[in-house]
Amino acid sequence: MDVDTWSEILLTITRNKTRSLLTAFGVFWGIFMLVALIGGGKGLQQMMSQNFQGFATNSGFMWAQPTTKPYKGFTKGRQWNMELSDLDLVMRKVKGVELVTPNNSNWGATVTYQDKSGSFTIKGLYPEYSQIEDPSLSDGRYINDVDISGNRKVCTIGKRVKEQLFENGVNPIGKFIDIGGTYFCIVGVSMAEGNVSINGQASQSIVVPFTTYQELYNRANQLDLMCVLLKPGYKMSEVQPRIATVLKEKHTISPDDNDAMQMFNADAMFSMVDNLFTGIRALIWLVGLGTLLAGVIGVSNIMLVTVRERTTEIGIRRAIGAQPKDIMEQIMSESVVLTSVAGLAGICFAVLVLQVLEVGVNSGDSFTGITFQVSFGLALGVAFLLISLGVLAGLAPALRALAIKPIDAIRDE
Repeated sequence: MDVDTWSEILLTITRNKTRSLLTAFGVFWGIFMLVALIGGGKGLQQMMSQNFQGFATNSGFMWAQPTTKPYKGFTKGRQWNMELSDLDLVMRKVKGVELVTPNNSNWGATVTYQDKSGSFTIKGLYPEYSQIEDPSLSDGRYINDVDISGNRKVCTIGKRVKEQLFENGVNPIGKFIDIGGTYFCIVGVSMAEGNVSINGQASQSIVVPFTTYQELYNRANQLDLMCVLLKPGYKMSEVQPRIATVLKEKHTISPDDNDAMQMFNADAMFSMVDNLFTGIRALIWLVGLGTLLAGVIGVSNIMLVTVRERTTEIGIRRAIGAQPKDIMEQIMSESVVLTSVAGLAGICFAVLVLQVLEVGVNSGDSFTGITFQVSFGLALGVAFLLISLGVLAGLAPALRALAIKPIDAIRDE
């Protein structure tokens, strides 16, 4: 664009100052809403994902509840417990199961180190449980088979346990903590921060070998929780009914008693979250593009008003030799500049707001590494979208300007 074109653009904006500002604000707000909603949706999805951080998606958890129906001479309300032998039974009889492992826990146990103490969850696990819930170790190691076979008094501690019992900078590896009068040596520190509580949150739990736990709390063969990991290609929603059937047959529970065994399907939870955010993303684009299109239509309207007000000027220019392409270039340039400047300002403001939001969320203890910022490619794509919409917004006014006949414009004057 030459100097004359820029002069015409500034003259149009100055001549219709109020309308130009309102129209520019419409485009600014539309593009701000689109970019901010996309970035906000991205960050929200990451926050939700961190709540499930470390969990295998194809896993499920089952635990016993009192029966609610009489069956084979047993009255309803009977208490029953899963047993260690159930693990092998499910592994042998249910197709698609890759791993079955127990999870026993004692909530609210008092743990002491020197003059500091706290109330935490003690979990008895096998090493294989790490395939279901990743411990995310920052120091040391996880419990192993030697710890299991030797009933060793070793443990791994969660992030919050370390923060409460140890001073900053103190390495807890090799230190001994008192759990109910028994001393355990810390061999690992877990940094898992997921908010899903499977018999207690990982960050506030202490993991000991399953055999040591059973001996410490005299639990014999009882299980609190049965944890199942499936082979690739199998869905927990399809396998869980078979597991329930096998266990009900062994423990003499009515096949119709659906409340005697509670189940948590991690696969269904992850699928639900994915479907939720697919819908949210579609809604974001619908709202954002709708708001942006409303602003662009405003640009088209103000350009139509501008063409009507400049009918005589355009007619005179045509009479003294201005080519149709010159008239069209002028009108469309004004539309593109007005749309682009307002839109780019909206992008910059959205990026600033998202940056402030990102810093605020990551400064807390609940979330880390959350990114709200949109990618450079997306911002570039939105910029090209702005230019395209600016061209479309100026097309109708430009065609209207071309339809003006010099003799009619002079006669109107």
